[in-house]
Parts: sequence; structure tokens; C-alpha cells
Amino acid sequence: MLIWITIGIVWAIDRVLKVLIQGNFVVGESVPVIPDFFHLTYVLNPGAAFGLLPGRTWIFIPAAIIVCAGIIYAQFKIPRQEWLMRLTLGLIGGGALGNLYDRLFIGKVVDYLDFQIWPFVFNFADSAIVVGVGLLMILMLLEDRKERKTE
Repeated sequence: MLIWITIGIVWAIDRVLKVLIQGNFVVGESVPVIPDFFHLTYVLNPGAAFGLLPGRTWIFIPAAIIVCAGIIYAQFKIPRQEWLMRLTLGLIGGGALGNLYDRLFIGKVVDYLDFQIWPFVFNFADSAIVVGVGLLMILMLLEDRKERKTE
């Protein structure tokens, strides 16, 4: 259940933020929140997270569907007490669904988080995916370490 709740929350937050950006900005508009550090900048991203691989939507739609299918499968295999793994998969799934929605209904992904010290503009869904993948890597490393100790 935690996977589904997390997916829903991430997707809803992502959707609301994107709708607010689309309703209040024109593409290319940038508003400094913290000058020279953080801006809200509305861009339509034809690629992956952080603007990587532009124009490859045909790759990302099936990839997101495969990720979501994998999460659906995994949720039946992960014991209930492994809540952090469930939360992690929910973050990844919610982010994947958020960007998949944009690709299917807009044709590009709405990005708006623009840290001036970083060359890429991204969104909440991207952040959820990155945090989720980071947590997944940590959990996998910890599990591997635990298995090595028991050998």
C-alpha cells in the first residue's frame, strides 16, 4: 500500500506544480526566487531528466511503462516490513508516471526548477526519481553487505 500512496502523492504534487507553472508562465520565462541561485524557469523538455537525450521520447515512453510494470510486479514480492524499499519504489514510480503523463499528453516534459549553479532545469518528478534511485542503490549496497557478513 505504501508504494501506491507514495506514487499517488508524488504524481499529484508533480501535476499540481506543473499546472501552476503552465498557467502562470510562458515557455522560456524565468523568475528569480533567490537571485543568481534559484529560479523558476518554464521549459518544455523533449528529452530525459535534466534535458539529457533530447528528442528521444520514443525511448522514454516505453521505458517508463516498463519501470511502472516492474514496480507493480515488485510490490507483490517485497515483504510489508520493508517499508523503505516500498517508499523508494513509490518515489521512482511516481516520478516516472509524472513525466510519462507529460510525454503522452503534452509531447514534452514540463520542467521548472532552475538552480543557477547547475546547467539543467528539472522538475519534482525528476527529483523523486533521483532520490528514489539513490535510496535504491543504498539499500542494495546495504543488503549486499549484510549478505556478505552472513557468508
